[in-house]
Amino acid sequence: MPRKVILDDIKVEYHPHSQISSTVHHFSEFTRSRMTEHTVPRNNTPWEPFRTRLDFEIAEIALEAAMTKDQTNRLLDLVHRSASGNDKFTLQNHDEVRSLWDLASQRYTRFQNDTVSVPFDSEVHEFEMHYRPLWDWGLDLLRDKYLAPHFVFDAQRLSKFDGERFVHFIDEPWTADAFWNAQSQLPSDAKPLAYILYADKSKLSSFGTQKGYPIIARIANLPVHIRNNNTALGGGRVVGWLPIIVENQEHAKKKNYVDFKNAVWHTSFYQLLASVAQHSNTGYWFECGDGIKRRLWPVILILSADYEEQCIMALIRGLKGKFPCPVCLVPQDEQSVLATHEFRTRHQSEDVLRTARLKPSEKEKEAHLKAFSLRNVENVFSRVRHVDVHRALSFDRLHTNEEGLWGDHLWKEVKFWISDLGRDAAVKLDKNFDGLPRWPDLTHFSSVIAVDFTDGTVLGDLSKMIVFAAQDIFTSSRCKLGHLLLRCIRHYIEFDIYASLEVHTEHTIAAGRLAVQKFSEIMAPETLKNWNFPKKHLVSHIFDDIISKGATRNYSTKPNEKMHGSLRKIYLQRTNFKNVASQILHYDEWLLTSTSMRTELDELDEYYKRNTCDPETHEALDLDDTGEPESTTIHAHLGSRQGNHSFSDIMLSHGTDRAFTNFRMKLNGFLNGFLPQHNIPLPDGKCIHLRAEDMITVFHFLRVNYESIVDWRLHRDLLRCNPKFYGLPRYDCVIVKTADKPFFARLVYMFSCLIGNTDFPLALIHPYDVGIASSRRRRDNDMGLWRVRAKPRISSEIISVQSIIRGAALANDPETDGDYFVIHTVDTDMFLRVKALQDQPST
Repeated sequence: MPRKVILDDIKVEYHPHSQISSTVHHFSEFTRSRMTEHTVPRNNTPWEPFRTRLDFEIAEIALEAAMTKDQTNRLLDLVHRSASGNDKFTLQNHDEVRSLWDLASQRYTRFQNDTVSVPFDSEVHEFEMHYRPLWDWGLDLLRDKYLAPHFVFDAQRLSKFDGERFVHFIDEPWTADAFWNAQSQLPSDAKPLAYILYADKSKLSSFGTQKGYPIIARIANLPVHIRNNNTALGGGRVVGWLPIIVENQEHAKKKNYVDFKNAVWHTSFYQLLASVAQHSNTGYWFECGDGIKRRLWPVILILSADYEEQCIMALIRGLKGKFPCPVCLVPQDEQSVLATHEFRTRHQSEDVLRTARLKPSEKEKEAHLKAFSLRNVENVFSRVRHVDVHRALSFDRLHTNEEGLWGDHLWKEVKFWISDLGRDAAVKLDKNFDGLPRWPDLTHFSSVIAVDFTDGTVLGDLSKMIVFAAQDIFTSSRCKLGHLLLRCIRHYIEFDIYASLEVHTEHTIAAGRLAVQKFSEIMAPETLKNWNFPKKHLVSHIFDDIISKGATRNYSTKPNEKMHGSLRKIYLQRTNFKNVASQILHYDEWLLTSTSMRTELDELDEYYKRNTCDPETHEALDLDDTGEPESTTIHAHLGSRQGNHSFSDIMLSHGTDRAFTNFRMKLNGFLNGFLPQHNIPLPDGKCIHLRAEDMITVFHFLRVNYESIVDWRLHRDLLRCNPKFYGLPRYDCVIVKTADKPFFARLVYMFSCLIGNTDFPLALIHPYDVGIASSRRRRDNDMGLWRVRAKPRISSEIISVQSIIRGAALANDPETDGDYFVIHTVDTDMFLRVKALQDQPST
């Protein structure tokens, strides 16, 4: 008999080829990876071919620090002079360390170096292509026992019960349509091995005279926390190094020369894909790290790149082409209009190229290709079965939104209108930014107008704060066009945050599409700017990509761009600045090997640690007082203990603060109501009457674990209630849960109070829950703002810290004393919480 479906149950429907029946799980039981038993480690001597563990760990430090030959030899000499104990140290010199790293690196697919030949101008030009065969690199990960439980080989459709029906949701690639459709095209016994590929040029030298052209691969069958990690095994890895053609000024920008450069790119890229192309016809039986043999079938599921690189991948003519989008056939002069256009397809592009090459003259051939904005080059991705390059190309939030629409356009418009208003406006904007509260993982700006921002993440943080900092500057009465621009930015921020959600439901996708529509409707006529360029048009594909390939972080270029920094570091510290590709990639092989060996070594240590515990109680046999470990099951936990203080001492210190008026009486009243409400008996059955000499314990720190309403996972806020945090007062804000509806408040004082044998963690708060008039709400909604208003400070309240839902950041409204705006852009969870408040009917 099927069990009763309850709220938040998760339904999993598997692809028919999997022959796995649909399942329904209670939310608390739902897990994404297969369970595995704790077994013995994969390797009892993971430091080999190094002779001892100490040898490996010393060599590991030298590798991570990019030590020179002389520095390595000096380090080894020092170790020999100081060596003692049971572990032997046997390394003699830098050359021996190099040879051991080379020997150890044989455990993974090594780089190869081939010469590719491409004709141009009656000559054959040769280029070096460095690559790891992509198929072999994928098998390296598949045979790894640590990664084995995390691989997902069958497409899934997930839904969550909302009390009335199951609501479909999408996050990982295998929960989206493209993975499902790919598996549908394969034989019923085949499992997709889905690749994510990225390529882009990178400046290696400070002035950009030396460049690299890495190809980075990831496996879409692994979950995002492993896949998007750049340091651990299973994360992003450089698998190729494309040749860079030195510009020939005689031929620069000529069509034939541009075609030649594209041909070099695609010819070189094929060296990487050749093994994948071969197995895309038949599949390949392979025993994975879990001991199960599977018929694996390679699929290029996602191509992650900026617009310029996408044009090369799709072999379209770019900005000035008749149809400049690599995904669809939007006319060049209609890019600013949000509309649906015919999608490009692999078969259409192949047919156009085939037909063009049959034309009798070069002029007719060129005219036919130009009509579709295509180039006279064979696309490398057409050589891999079941791959449509136009479907694999994915929305790039970093370059299209953060550095593009915002950094190159909207932010520049803001600076223009600030400049138009004069110096006072610029000073005020900087002051407003500096006055915004600090928040973890969010850049704090002390000034913005005179700073040239280039980092995409910093630009993204800037966009999240601009409305709060500029809303009292760009008023409709003072600067009408600036006010309209801010409204436009409000809608940009909304669709950008919707695009960044870690998990999408059909509701968030519909809301995101609506936000894109509103942005498009308001921006062109009201900002007096020409928006007819590709990055404006590309936003129309965001939510199609999410439905097809999952959350945008699955194909974000940001994790790949971060790897450019480590490549630059290798170039600067480990090469002689000549023929650098082979030197950089050789060192990268060592880093991969070192990472793998470190993982196995940590696994071995953990195994021996488990064996020193009592098998029944799991307590250490040789007990060590290491303090209480953190627990994620505790919702709220006080920290940074400040000692015990009597009520009389507290009133001496805080007596002038009206929030502490009748503090002891408020606490008595709270406890006498709180304890009975929670079925906690009062001491001796009598009301509590705390005296002036009674003590409480004061704390300055609060850790709150909360379930995000976006991805339903546990997240953490670290909150401060400290009169001198890094030299400045820091009193964070929170959302407080009540029987009616939640409200915002500021922490004033945090403490624990011992009643009987129980310590109660409590907080004195300043509530911000005064009602706001409907007319004021409507004006705020124009900017997407949610206003809260403080009660008189004397109206402070005491709450249990367990009633705190999560932390919040509030921005002061400079125009109205005691009014604040909830900064709903700090993260996706807060964004959806405030959207829910805004969607409630006005009272």
